[in-house]
Amino acid sequence: MKTVVNVALPKGRLGEKVYNMFKAAGYECPAIEEVNRKLVFENEEKSIRYFWVKPSDVAIYVERGAADIGVAGKDILLEYRPDVYELLDLNMGKCRMAVAAKQDFADSRESTLRVATKFPYIAQCFYDKKCRDIDIINLNGSIELAPLLGLSDVIVDIVETGSTLKANGLVVVEDIVPISARLIANKAGYKFKNGLIRNIVEKMAEQVEK
Repeated sequence: MKTVVNVALPKGRLGEKVYNMFKAAGYECPAIEEVNRKLVFENEEKSIRYFWVKPSDVAIYVERGAADIGVAGKDILLEYRPDVYELLDLNMGKCRMAVAAKQDFADSRESTLRVATKFPYIAQCFYDKKCRDIDIINLNGSIELAPLLGLSDVIVDIVETGSTLKANGLVVVEDIVPISARLIANKAGYKFKNGLIRNIVEKMAEQVEK
């Protein structure tokens, strides 16, 4: 039976860009470019099988072995800390994790800092290094509202262009870490399909924009 490398691609524009990288690297799969509702696509000749998953779920599929490799944002890897290998920075989907607040914000260490975020672990680690006492408020959407309505003092979130912050009267106070898409691998899959995966990584590395 022929060995196939299973690849978890994030749904959306980033996933389409990533697939085009795979295609340029010689791992095309014509079926994935057809208009349909299928989620799994295979090219037996190239020994590769792709499937679309929610971006935040890619690392789970890879860690659990349903996928041998996949593409996940550095934010997901930092926040959820999956037990996977990080093989390559694809240098796309670039943004940053940052602290933002209202323009007149001034941090007073006399009180606990209220931090609204979807990334509690990243936020906690950042402020632990600063020895800053914080109260984390877990939110799932419209994080920018929190300081506007007095729910939090600051937010920790992904910033791409900063236009959403600006539109809501917020500014970046501090940068935490740069974010980009990373090629990751299941540890067991990497061991047993090492040759195939290493070839993919080498060819993908040639496609990365420097």
